[in-house]
Amino acid sequence: MNYSQILSNFNITELNEMQQACIEAIPKSGSVILLSPTGSGKTLGFLLPILEFIKPDLNQIQVLILVPTRELAIQIEKVFKQMGTPHKINACYGGHSIRIEINNLQQAPTVLVGTPGRIAQHLRQDNIKLNKTHTLILDEFDKSLEFGFKDEMEYIVNQCTNLNNKILTSATALQIIPSFVGLNNPVTIHYTDTHEQLKSSLILKSIRVEGDDKVEALMLLLGKIGNKPTIVFCNHRETVNRISDQLNYYKIEHGFYHGGLEQIDREKALIKLRNGSINFLITTDLAARGLDIPEIEVIIHYHLPPTVDIMIHRNGRTARMNAEGTAYFLLDRNDYLPKFLTETPEQEILPKKLVIPEPNLWKTLYIASGRKDKISKMDIVGMLIKKGQLLKDEIGKIEILDHSAYVAIKSDKILKTIQLIKGEKIKNKKIRIEIST
Repeated sequence: MNYSQILSNFNITELNEMQQACIEAIPKSGSVILLSPTGSGKTLGFLLPILEFIKPDLNQIQVLILVPTRELAIQIEKVFKQMGTPHKINACYGGHSIRIEINNLQQAPTVLVGTPGRIAQHLRQDNIKLNKTHTLILDEFDKSLEFGFKDEMEYIVNQCTNLNNKILTSATALQIIPSFVGLNNPVTIHYTDTHEQLKSSLILKSIRVEGDDKVEALMLLLGKIGNKPTIVFCNHRETVNRISDQLNYYKIEHGFYHGGLEQIDREKALIKLRNGSINFLITTDLAARGLDIPEIEVIIHYHLPPTVDIMIHRNGRTARMNAEGTAYFLLDRNDYLPKFLTETPEQEILPKKLVIPEPNLWKTLYIASGRKDKISKMDIVGMLIKKGQLLKDEIGKIEILDHSAYVAIKSDKILKTIQLIKGEKIKNKKIRIEIST
């Protein structure tokens, strides 16, 4: 199969070594285990070869992809759509309207991606049938087990009565594979050592906090980092909220992300990180893998990672694909560097005075209309240039969701733009447009 057109949709010219190994191994074996770190492109690696299995005239769910989180489901759906194939894909996950999902499933998709809990619910309600499904992908399989989805996955796998292909993926080596998966002499594509190759481009640093105020030390560090894209990892969502409150006090633009937020609020935080409206994201390990986020220059372990796997996933957000990055370990008087660290981090000294980072060059415009309303990027760009009097380079990344759209606008232009387009129509319909909060 010629993948050149698909690759051009991603602005790449050739597959990396891991993806090429997938292209060669998956069509030849009914059971494959793919071990590859976050940021290595494994989603495209397993999606490309399954195209060979799809039967164009079969209007049934042919490929089922189970994932541990709604964010990963959304990401895979996005990647598959970007491939530009004629095949339909639907994503199903908690926090999404089940009525919308049921409506979308009236015409069976070729590819169905979703979380085990929601897919099991659709099965029990007879909204989907998997008797014609020939390919099963369990993405981030270890994470699904960790989240307690074993029973749901076993139920779902048992409904797939005509499977020919099974693919398991993980960012770390799998210790145990439950018998219900039914792997027979699997071929293992092993690229988890990739993070070892990245060590030369990942700089490790540690900071010993003076005094009792670890949050204040973080503020000093963020001020020193400036506007480099940064993720701060915490072990508890309450800490995420507390740090966010402190950043708000200093009027430092940022986003925060954890499992207690509504799905749309989590999506908005990632959208703003992707389009440059924020450079700091405060999060739990929910953002350590399985998310579509840009190259991050700095990782801060506000709380120490409890295991080597968690550290690898966190650090995997930076120094990806041979880019450079820095990971900081923030230590208070009772903290000690993890024993599983294989190298001693450099010691970093914090400045005595907080320097507030410069304001971001971009802000995000919210448009209350989206894909389901037939709104396109060209509609939005045309309106912003013609009515908003913006130049092309004053319009940044545009992301269109089902019922909303988000556009990066140069910060110094956004207020005037709002005034100029107030009351304007898109597709002959007046639409609410405002600065995204």
